[in-house]
Amino acid sequence: MNQKSVEKEVLFLESGEPSHDDNSDLPAASVEIKAESKTLNSFYKGNETVLLVDDDEMVVTVSRELLRTMGYEVFVATNGREALEIYEENRSEIDMVLLDMAMPGMGGGETYDRMKVINPGIKVLLASGYNIEGEAEKILQRGCDGFIQKPFNINQMSRKLREILQDN
Repeated sequence: MNQKSVEKEVLFLESGEPSHDDNSDLPAASVEIKAESKTLNSFYKGNETVLLVDDDEMVVTVSRELLRTMGYEVFVATNGREALEIYEENRSEIDMVLLDMAMPGMGGGETYDRMKVINPGIKVLLASGYNIEGEAEKILQRGCDGFIQKPFNINQMSRKLREILQDN
């Protein structure tokens, strides 16, 4: 497994002595910003292609960036029908699907079932803000490869992707 450490700059605020402005009765603190570099994340890289399916624009934006940072090529679908169209047209290029469970119209369960008809060997990581009990558990029992709880970070996502992609 290819693992990469990412250094991120962390800002710390240090307060000085409170001072009083002649024009105000409220104390003001002088603040110094200090930058410190720390290794915060360690994640697995990949070079495969992922179909990202989610109806939330912010989740798509962040997840696509995380996937690209990890080295993946990304197709994006914002609903189940679009996901099926993209998968049918590009299934030879798509190595796995990161699928939101709760979407309007065709939800994650139905989308998963239809993708399994197209390709019984499809690899799918189900993502949800809900816990694994209930609908997610039923989808996993039907053969879905894994589950990740939203919100997730790059470490969690990279580990789940590698587990599924390396499980032949």
